[in-house]
Formats: sequence, structure tokens, C-alpha cells
Amino acid sequence: YGHSNQLRQARAMGDYLIVGVHTDEEIAKHKGPPVFTQEERYKMVQAIKWVDEIAPGAPYVTTLETLDKYNCDFCVHGDDITLTIDGKDTYEEVKTAGRYRECKRTQGVSTTDLVGRMLLMTKAHHSNIDEDLDYRKHTDNFGKGPKGHSPWTGVSQFLQTSQKIIQFASGKEPQPGDTIIYVAGAFDLFHIGHVDFLEKVHQLAEKPYIIAGLHFDQEVNRYKGKNYPIMNIHERTLSVLACRYVSEVVIGAPYAVTADLLDHFKVTLVCHGMTEVVPDKDGSDPYEEPKRRGIFQLVDSGNNLTTDLIVQRIIKNRLEFEARNQKKEAKELAVLEAMKRLEEEKH
Repeated sequence: YGHSNQLRQARAMGDYLIVGVHTDEEIAKHKGPPVFTQEERYKMVQAIKWVDEIAPGAPYVTTLETLDKYNCDFCVHGDDITLTIDGKDTYEEVKTAGRYRECKRTQGVSTTDLVGRMLLMTKAHHSNIDEDLDYRKHTDNFGKGPKGHSPWTGVSQFLQTSQKIIQFASGKEPQPGDTIIYVAGAFDLFHIGHVDFLEKVHQLAEKPYIIAGLHFDQEVNRYKGKNYPIMNIHERTLSVLACRYVSEVVIGAPYAVTADLLDHFKVTLVCHGMTEVVPDKDGSDPYEEPKRRGIFQLVDSGNNLTTDLIVQRIIKNRLEFEARNQKKEAKELAVLEAMKRLEEEKH
């Protein structure tokens, strides 16, 4: 949702947003192994509601030539620095030409921190749980090089505000003639498997209005175990709201899809993917009521990617990721040092 928030801010600066997505090869060269394949990433970015078009295979260094090729007036990047493999600012050329704008980086989330949560197996990132010491230690050490830590790669606490939710929400009420479809789950580490599922659900109706019910952290932990969910309820809310197929989110939906819920939202169809449905605490089927009403449908997304599999990909690449994060950190710190020296020389 940090990436989505950047795209939201960029879209607000103009009329049409084209997002350049790098190939696996380019990322491996400059940053280290990507978690998702380029095909997965192209599709995921395209599914974010503020994106009008994507530019596949965009070069790592944004040049004026690239901007002209896609007929763009300017490019937007977050206020963190990106450096090429040899430590140069990747946006130098467009900055000099005055075709660069900056948006605020989203506080409280980074790929680096999420990777840390996956590797650590603690539950401290869930809402309403006392922080455990392992995670404290992890957030204290995480993203710290030998010389303190970089403010970009380090970890800060995500604080949810109503303003953030409003910025992400569509604000659209269901219209007469809409088919109101309800889906529920953890939607943890919102990924291409979720996107494929929601896209399939979206295709089931002429005018779909999809409501996603998100379970609270403790509920997800009950049926998923380990230290799931990796992202807490606030983070999952923004991630799902950013998807163009979703109209509304229920924050902390009940695990059992009740008559009350179906009547309240006037639900016409309830869908679930091909993942296992764990029984409710009392052993009952959470989809009993929609099944009784004959409005339950299983939807095969044709994609078997799960949050579990993503975590496995990360763990498999763990050593490479850790090396990557330390290198990134060292580069960022070097730039900060240089910036500080420049400031001091000015005075």
C-alpha cells in the first residue's frame, strides 16, 4: 500500500498516469532478486485503481527519452533516493530538465520491514498485541548499518488515520441494478493471486459492486497460525482498497457470513476462492447461511499463489535479500553523509 499511495499521489498531480515497471533482469542488476516475476508485477500494478496504463520493461534510469516516448510531461518519485548500481541518482537527467516532481513517502511501511516480519515469525506486528521483545530488537536493529540507520530503509510504526482511509476509498455507494458481491478473507500481503481472484469475481456480473470483508488479526491467526497475518488489519485495509475491482471494505468482518451481514449490505452473491475454508470456532461452516440461500459460489482464479508461497520465496532468497538490504542501506547512508557535508560547506 506504500506503492499504491505513491501512485495515488502521482495521479493527483496530473490527468493520466503511466507507470513504468522494470524487468526482472534490471531489478536483479540494481537491487537484488525480485519477489514477484515481471509478469506478476505488470498485472498487479495494472490492478491499482489510479493507474491508467503501464509501460512494461521500463529502464531503471528514467531519461528524457523515456518521458518523450510515452508523451509524459513529467515523472514522479517518492522523496527517498534511488541510486544506480554505481551510486548515481537515477533521476538526475529529468531533474535538471525540470520534469521531475516528488511525492511524500508513506510512513510506517517498507518492503524491508515486511521481509523482516516474515523471517522473524513473531506476532508483534498484529494490532492489539503487546510488542514482544524479539520484534522490538528486530525493529531496533533492522535497517541499521554500522553507522546508525537510514530513515528510508529503517522501520517506523504505521499509524492509521481516517484521512488515509478516505484517500484510498472509492466513496461510491451501490447503484440500482448493481450486483452486490461479498468476498471475505485475510487478503494478507495483497498479491497477484488476490488480484486474479477479484478480477474473476468482477467478471461475474454486468455491474459488480464488490465488498471485501477483512478479518481481524486475531481471527486470521486462529485459522492461519504461525505469525499470520504478516500485515495488520489497517495495512490490509489500504492494500485491498487500492484494487480497482473492490468498491468497499468491511474492516474486521465476522468470520461467519451471517444473515445480518447479508441483509445489511443487500448481498446477491457470496464468493470464495479455491483455498481451504477452516471451520468457525464452534466447528460450523462460516458459509452455511449463503449456501442455505443458494447464493454461494466457488471461484477458481486459475492462480495458485498464496501468502504462504510468497513467504517461502522470500525465505529461499533470504540471504540474497539480507545482502541486498545491507547494500541498499550503505548506499543510502553514503548519500546522506554527502548531503550533510554539502550542507555544512554551504554554511
